[in-house]
This record gives sequence, C-alpha cells and structure tokens, in this order.
Amino acid sequence: MKLNLLFIGVFALNTTFSQNAPITFEPTEQGANWTWTVFENDSQTTLEIVPNPASSGMNSSAKVAKFTALQTGQPWAGCESVHGSDIGTFTLNASNCQVKILVYKSVISDVGIKFATASGASLGELKVANTLINQWEELTFNFTSYVGAASSTNIDQIIVFPDFQPRSTTNVCYFDNIRFGQVGAGLNEPMVAAPNPTVPAANVISMFSNTYTNVPVDTWQAAWSQGFVNEIQIAGNATKKYTSLNFVGIEATGANILDLATMYKLHVDLWTPNSTTFKVKLVDFGANGIYAGGDDVEHELTLSPTLDSWNSYTLLLSDFTGLTTKNHVAQLIFSSLTGGTSVAYIDNVYFSNDLAEIESPSASKFNVFPNPFSTEISIHSDMNEASISIYSLNGEVVQSENMIGNDITIFTNQLKSGIYFLQIKTPVSLETRKLIKN
Repeated sequence: MKLNLLFIGVFALNTTFSQNAPITFEPTEQGANWTWTVFENDSQTTLEIVPNPASSGMNSSAKVAKFTALQTGQPWAGCESVHGSDIGTFTLNASNCQVKILVYKSVISDVGIKFATASGASLGELKVANTLINQWEELTFNFTSYVGAASSTNIDQIIVFPDFQPRSTTNVCYFDNIRFGQVGAGLNEPMVAAPNPTVPAANVISMFSNTYTNVPVDTWQAAWSQGFVNEIQIAGNATKKYTSLNFVGIEATGANILDLATMYKLHVDLWTPNSTTFKVKLVDFGANGIYAGGDDVEHELTLSPTLDSWNSYTLLLSDFTGLTTKNHVAQLIFSSLTGGTSVAYIDNVYFSNDLAEIESPSASKFNVFPNPFSTEISIHSDMNEASISIYSLNGEVVQSENMIGNDITIFTNQLKSGIYFLQIKTPVSLETRKLIKN
C-alpha cells in the first residue's frame, strides 16, 4: 500500500536575509533550478519539481517539490541543496532563526530541517511531528538556541527530511514555500466578532459577510499570494484569518467579475495584532476582463489600524483615484508591511451605495446651504482650508473645488436635478453630506 504525504513549507518572508528565500519552486523563483540531491533513499537520487497536487487550501502554488520516501530507504532519507550556489551563504540570527511549515499528511511522523556549512559542519536537525492527519497544519522550527554557535555562521546548505521515520510503506511527499522569520511573543486574538453591518441588503454587493448573501468569489488566496487564509469562527461568526501575510489576492474573474458602477463605498472590518500599516488595492481588468489586457486600472489605499481591536473601514471608491473605471473589478488585494509576519482577521467585505452610511453633520464645522439647491451652494466654516468634491449616485466626481478661507460659493448650473453627495476633506477631518438639486 502507498501512503500519500503532502508536506508544504512556508512562511515569514523577510527580504533583509542574505539567504536565497523564499524557496517556492516556481519556474523563475528560488528552488526550481537548484541542484537538489536525494540521499539515503535507496534508488531515488533526484528531487522532482511537479504541479501542485492539492492547490486548494493553504497552498495555491503552481509548482512544488516531490520526494518519494521509499520503504527501503533509511529513516533519515532526505534531500539537500548544493553548497553555496543555491541557498547562498548566511548566518543564523534573531531575524531568520524561525522556519514555519504547513503540512498535509496521511501519517504522523517527524519532519526535519538542518543547515550545514561548506566544510560540512552542522548544528544538527530539528524535528517537528505533525499532530493532524489529512488536513493542513502549521509546524514551527525554532533555531533560536543555535544562534551564536560555531556552526551557525557561513551556512550555505539546507537539508530537508520530509518523512523522518522507519517506514513500512513508501510515502510520497511534496514540499514548497520554505521561508524564514523571527521568533516573536505570542500574538493576541480577537475574542469578539466584528460588528454586524446595518446597511440594507438592497444597497450592498457583499463578497464576505454573515449578514448578506455573498456573490461568488474565485479565491480568497490567489496562487501568486504571499500569505495564507483559513476561515475560522469567532463567537460563532465566520471570519477570514490571514497568517504570514505579505500580500494576498482575492479574485472574482470571468462570470464573477464585479460591476461596481452604482457603488461608491468599500467596507472592510480588520483586526490585527501586529500590522500598523495595512494596504487595500482594487484592480479593474477593463472591458476585456483580462489581467494585463491593456486596459487595466488600479489604486491602493494605505490604512493605519489600531492594534488588537476591530477597525471598521468604509472607504470611498472615489479615493481610489487610479481606479478610473469600476465596471470590471476582478481583484481586491490586502498587503502588510511586516515582512511576511502579519496576522489579519477580515470580515464584512462589501460594497455599498446606502444613504444611511453618510456621516451625520451634527458635530460639523461646516455650514452648507441651501439644501435643496438650484444654481449654487454656499459653504461657511471656521476652518480655512478644505477640498470640496461633489459625487453623483454612481460615485463619480462631477465637480471639485478648493476652499481657501472661511467661505466658498460653488455654482452648479451644469448639474442635473437629482441626489448628490458633497465630500468636505480637511487635513484632520472628512465629512460627507447628502444634497438634492431641484
């Protein structure tokens, strides 16, 4: 009988390392063209680079490495890179002494990782056993205790033992995406769910929320992502949890492409224990609906989340200024500036055009009159600087002015009768008002 063991290595990208990483086995990336040698495995002497046998779940890579642990091989059978020319030369330190791995296995056994120098000196392997069968599991290899040791400098080889055990069967092993990072303190987790949205369903296009019927989404972790997603429950509420996040693509393509012509806001609830800078990008594939088809447009906004609490963001689509069309939105991209170590919990991802989301002017420093209006709008304020924009119901900017001083009059003869939204942006505030033109 042959057992199938799926071993996928990942995590914690840090571009300041001197080693060549992450090791992804993609055609133009690290690992694919390295000279891997299989040892102590009877007749097998080469490592295969093959299509990913299970591209759903936490690893959506196209290519992975395949190691067939033969029954007649030694328990410590494994594979190793060539000294120097493959992984490069580096020293274990506080920034790279943690290796994390995602594992999918049909048997419980140790996985081993070892590093060696050009002279063959080694710190010895670390072994971590999986505890789950036939589901993804994260394993962590902590080399902290080896930092400063004689053999921790001038490392130029990595050795992997995918199935470190005496075998009664031949086990097929796949591994991929080996990455390095730093050991950190335990991270907090949300104890309460994100707030339930109150926007009427008729005014929403929802990608992910318990409150609404969600539109089809191709994937919440595109193949080119550097980050991994699990759907978890927080206080009974489904939530997307991203780990080892550098950037991740959410895609709705083909028949699932999003027409946001009548939407003017994007809502996202975000909880993170360690990402003080978080980015949100929207990409429109253009009329041909094809990525890089010549008519793509995109824009990215940068957020500064409060750590260890839910951040509810309602982002104006008009602030995505590079998104000059929004009839064929196919990608939503989240990214973080923590070197691939970010953890992010995401909920209530939806677009809306609901009037109830307009902020109340009760505490406003601006007086806008008349409303309804006919040919002009006057604005008075104690503040003396503001950017004024008028939006149609479709979220398009139809008129813009800069307010210098305490008063401005905006002439609106060219606007048709109907409902508009007035946005007043200052260096310290943002207000939106509903306007009606007679």
